[in-house]
Amino acid sequence: MKFRLIDAEKATAPVPRLCSILGVSASGYYAWKGRIASRRQREDLILLAHIRGHFTCSNETYGSPRMHAELKAQGLSIGRHRVARLMRDNGLKALQKRRFKRTTDSQHTNPVAANLLEQDFTTTGPNQKWGSDISYIWTAEGWLYLAIVVDLYSRRIVGWAVGDRLKKELPMAALQRALVLRRPPPGLVQHSDRGSQYCSGAYQKMLRDADIAISMSGRGNCFDNSMVETVFKTLKAEMVWRTTFLTRQQAELALGRYIDSFYNPRRRHSALGYQSPCAFEAVA
Repeated sequence: MKFRLIDAEKATAPVPRLCSILGVSASGYYAWKGRIASRRQREDLILLAHIRGHFTCSNETYGSPRMHAELKAQGLSIGRHRVARLMRDNGLKALQKRRFKRTTDSQHTNPVAANLLEQDFTTTGPNQKWGSDISYIWTAEGWLYLAIVVDLYSRRIVGWAVGDRLKKELPMAALQRALVLRRPPPGLVQHSDRGSQYCSGAYQKMLRDADIAISMSGRGNCFDNSMVETVFKTLKAEMVWRTTFLTRQQAELALGRYIDSFYNPRRRHSALGYQSPCAFEAVA
């Protein structure tokens, strides 16, 4: 119907302008019209097929900068502005929505460790500094809580666990996964907020037994753990806020697919030169 409207109004305005107003591509109009498209229009159709494929694989989360990096890595010669135009003209833009729930309980009497990082997140290799935190996912059954451990060198999620209650066992399960996967050498610093789960004696014993130095944020200072907060924001924007979960199990399965099949091995980060965490570590 849009193409018929463009065809009826093309005498009053250029076809590309009408296509832009109606949110369709000029190449699509010409294909509908049955005309022989120009070489560039044919190239646009081929490139658009690649873009749509990668857009779907990214769970419809890639904008033009990451899409441009993805296409270049596939050996396609295309400029970033052309990628942006094709995505814009074809409505390839992610939507976001959010809920809020407080997860940090710092009103406790457990001992609090000093802030060893002081917002210095720089590292020269893996397993030097880890960050940990807990967030939440809404489901029709209620909240599901997610604890993660992130290697600050590559932003790789090296450990994660979910549960329906905010207990110390949740971050302990995520930490155990990280220890089994990474087997870090002595000298690693792990940073977290000062929530009761991280200040518990059992959690801190796990860290001491693994010869890991304990670091905690200042009271009410969200910037002290900002790199892990950024990972959560990415995860929620690209997967959680775009999905309605009926059950906690459904959310857990989706998290596993996102973290283990997309975020760690494939998701391109601008801070890593548009490499994935696993690829960035591979050349460390």
